[in-house]
Amino acid sequence: MKTKIEFIDLKAQYADLKESIDARIQRVLDHGQYIMGPEVRELEERLEAYTAAKYCITVASGTEALLISLMALGVKPGDEVITTPFTFVATAEVIALVGATPVFVDIEPDTCNIDASKIEAAITPKTKAIMPVSLYGQVADMDEINTIAARHGNIPVIEDAAQSFGATYKGRKTCNLSTIGCTSFFPSKPLGCYGDGGAIFTNDNDLAKAMREIRVHGQERRYYHTRIGVGGRMDTLQCAVVLAKLDRFDREVEQRIRAGERYLSLLNDIPAVKQLVVRADRTCVWGQFTIQVEHREAIMEKLKAASIPTAVHYPVPLHRQPAYQQICRINGQLTNAENVAQRVLSLPMHAYLLEEQIIHTVVTMKAAAHA
Repeated sequence: MKTKIEFIDLKAQYADLKESIDARIQRVLDHGQYIMGPEVRELEERLEAYTAAKYCITVASGTEALLISLMALGVKPGDEVITTPFTFVATAEVIALVGATPVFVDIEPDTCNIDASKIEAAITPKTKAIMPVSLYGQVADMDEINTIAARHGNIPVIEDAAQSFGATYKGRKTCNLSTIGCTSFFPSKPLGCYGDGGAIFTNDNDLAKAMREIRVHGQERRYYHTRIGVGGRMDTLQCAVVLAKLDRFDREVEQRIRAGERYLSLLNDIPAVKQLVVRADRTCVWGQFTIQVEHREAIMEKLKAASIPTAVHYPVPLHRQPAYQQICRINGQLTNAENVAQRVLSLPMHAYLLEEQIIHTVVTMKAAAHA
């Protein structure tokens, strides 16, 4: 294997988009408006058109997007938010930061997304939001979740789409599937910047107004503060980078999907590997390409010896994390979340992955799994 395999190849992406990225950055350096410059609104308008959402509010990170969303909804101490225990910590972190209780329900073992059929049993009078995560780049069952939320007094639904931007669900774009959609532009995401960044999407006028104010310290106009807020703006330079990448994003989504399909096809020959299922009514952009295996550590060592990088997303469910054990509520058994945490393994995935790199990874995986 002559070509080094990168887990996420941002260098190859930059080489491909260098002229556009450099020009976008230079434009910001020339006008000097580094905070709330014209690229901020330009990006919001482009993302509104992309998702068909009425409003896009760019923010400092995916975490900030979730936090501002909860603040705009008025979630407060004593409230509860239903979510998944199998996700990056930011999902539950923001719930705790507003003083609410994360309520964990189990996941589907074949997609690793929240099991929508278990949500209704977790709803109480304290439930103020439901926060499904579109994990690994595949949207959760948003129609079923929205139906449950509507049946219980129109509980707001916040889609944590940090890993799924570009994916579709029944022909509709992620981030425009519920009350609020949030995404991240962390560099490793399907659409990433060169630092931190994120965005919030909604079709609700009042929520959009609240979120725009909250991201600038609760400010309605200069030095006039109508609500408690945060310093949550996305830098102009980061918006410029995302604007450059948006021009090629549809092509990169297609490349990610093709790479994922190629992996799935080749991995079919390895009985020891359990693949994630992509539902027929949605597309997956493979924010991570994740499989499930036994003897994970041994397999990771063999792949490392062959210069194939791997990662585990995620080794410890949130209800087992020391910071959350005493503040969360668990509804039912979380058996699937605990089981998959012991088995999940992420392989290299990006839009610039070569056929020979995929084949080399799978051949090495096959040998490791049979060892």
